[in-house]
Amino acid sequence: SKYIGRGIKTLLDPPNGPHCFRLHRDRVFYVSDLQMRSAAALPRDQLVGMGVTFGKFTKSKKFRLHVTCLDYIAQLAPYKVWVKPSAEQSFLYGNHVLKAGLGRITEDTPQNQGVVVLSMADVPLGFGVTAKSTAECRKLDPQAIVALHQADVGEYLRDEGALTG
Repeated sequence: SKYIGRGIKTLLDPPNGPHCFRLHRDRVFYVSDLQMRSAAALPRDQLVGMGVTFGKFTKSKKFRLHVTCLDYIAQLAPYKVWVKPSAEQSFLYGNHVLKAGLGRITEDTPQNQGVVVLSMADVPLGFGVTAKSTAECRKLDPQAIVALHQADVGEYLRDEGALTG
């Protein structure tokens, strides 16, 4: 809910039928009810995954969102950050969004708010947390951090084993 707020209701009851979140082996999956019923027929020890992985619980029981849920979160996120084409590659390599690379930011975005990071062509690149509010961003120097990196689509290449296994 840090990223989508009240959009979670839309996520659970979309037009294509009811969906739910399921916990399996410390991973949280977003699954349609139909898929869930099919998966229930399988023994738990043989079930690897179902639906879309939204995140996982760490050993210290903190929830960590995976980049695999980016398409769902990007549609419903009220707060967004757009990066310039020159800063896209830097973000995709795991770096924070700097003021120099900031294209746009949603009005009235508070500090420490979960945001979806998009390219200027509205392609979701990842998500993070704002380091400064919208008002503070206007006064920053070009090398100041605007949004802290949390996950990006480059993780599909860098951490493929961690995302699937």
